[in-house]
Amino acid sequence: MDNVTLIGMPGSGKSTVGVLLAKLLGYQFLDVDLLIQEREGALLQEILDLRGTAAFLDAEEAAVRSLHCRRTVIAPGGSAVCREGAALYLKGLGPVVYLQVSLEELTRRVQNLSTRGIAMEPGQTLADVMAYRAPLYRKYADLIVDCPAGQELAETARIVKERLGQAGL
Repeated sequence: MDNVTLIGMPGSGKSTVGVLLAKLLGYQFLDVDLLIQEREGALLQEILDLRGTAAFLDAEEAAVRSLHCRRTVIAPGGSAVCREGAALYLKGLGPVVYLQVSLEELTRRVQNLSTRGIAMEPGQTLADVMAYRAPLYRKYADLIVDCPAGQELAETARIVKERLGQAGL
């Protein structure tokens, strides 16, 4: 297993679980959102506000395609699956794990929709975004890990590691 990529909705725990999983595996951790901000010289929300969703997705795909890493847990933004080129590139880097969280739990976790840097069109709700992305997460995932409400993120990381081993990924 060269790298592991965690995909899922904003608020699914990709970054936190990613750090914990990297420690469990002895890997590095890479947050693609931070890479985008560094490459673009702007916060995610600024990119969305000033350039729009399509330009944001272009910047995200370019950041993903710039990755050349080994033994790394990668946490891309939740919208990385919206561009097939980015999603397929991530699959080429190693197994992709979908952290599946219910809409109710995501709604509880994500309180800052307008400032968080989420690629969504004006008027869209978290439910709209999830309805569009969930089939894409399932399409590109090698493994789906359910993350029920109340489950500690450290437990999620442990389950991901265990399931990767069981699947031979």
